[in-house]
Amino acid sequence: MKRLNPDFWRDRPVLVTGATGLQGGWLVKILLDLEADVVCLVRDRIPRSLLYSTEMINRARTVRGDILDRDLMERVMGEYEIRTVFHLAAQSIVSIANRNPVSTFEANIRGTWNVLEAARRSPKIEQVVIASSDKAYGEHDALPYREDFALQGTHPYDVSKSCADLISTTYAHTYGTPTIIARFGNLYGGGDLNWNRIVPGTVRSLLRGERPIIRSEGTMVRDYFYVEDGAAAHMVLAERLAEDVTLAGRAFNFSTETPLTVVEIVDAVRRAISSDLLPKVLGEASNEIREQHLDATLARELLGWRPTFGLDEGLERTASWYRAYFEHRRLD
Repeated sequence: MKRLNPDFWRDRPVLVTGATGLQGGWLVKILLDLEADVVCLVRDRIPRSLLYSTEMINRARTVRGDILDRDLMERVMGEYEIRTVFHLAAQSIVSIANRNPVSTFEANIRGTWNVLEAARRSPKIEQVVIASSDKAYGEHDALPYREDFALQGTHPYDVSKSCADLISTTYAHTYGTPTIIARFGNLYGGGDLNWNRIVPGTVRSLLRGERPIIRSEGTMVRDYFYVEDGAAAHMVLAERLAEDVTLAGRAFNFSTETPLTVVEIVDAVRRAISSDLLPKVLGEASNEIREQHLDATLARELLGWRPTFGLDEGLERTASWYRAYFEHRRLD
């Protein structure tokens, strides 16, 4: 992985939206470790999130509010003299997007333009890093997906990410807003309490001695990307954008480039847990793309980026986190 620059982050006023989420929690941790001046925008208090369940909540400044409140976004950026924005807040669950498309569009599309409009009107802003997804590409026949592929989402979640990325590009090219986009596959790691995601759901089932559930038929292919690598990749983008403003408006894929089927990722989790329990395959998933994975050549060549963690090490760290989490809950 490209080494982060502590001097860049020390005392830097940074805003993180979505700080109670999986990626947001780890990003806040790394930023605090590098002595950044971190402001977290929090809509819902989630006691067991990384932000609230550790000392991080006492080390960062917290603003209660919603990205849908543009006046609030502008106030926060202005009053805290924010220089770098990490926009991670989103409705990120595909099944919820299928059931609740309007709330997903509100959060993922309107929320993004609110953040960008506030940044456009805030003269101290130097970098805006937008967290995106491989879902922004929609479905393509060619694999792996590269950054020059069209953004053509079809289903609600995919469309919301396509739109958010296009809006981010618009702000960079039309208004000069220093925006850059990070695209990932499926993030996993300790701290993910969305149990309907395949990795945490499988870990929880196995630690309880239960067979894990696969909602699909298990053959969908995805990237799986460890969350600490994801957090660091966001920060690499901010540092590189500070060095080269011509990167504004560009998107970068981040991937270990080892795509797996759902059955294969469940088997890998079973190995990390040392469990012989076989999954129950329900075959119930719908409105999901069959196969997606990313080409990370551009990030390697232009950013000097490499992932730090392979799948086995990432899953071992993940399993250790959940073992400690459930042991702590048992003792409470």
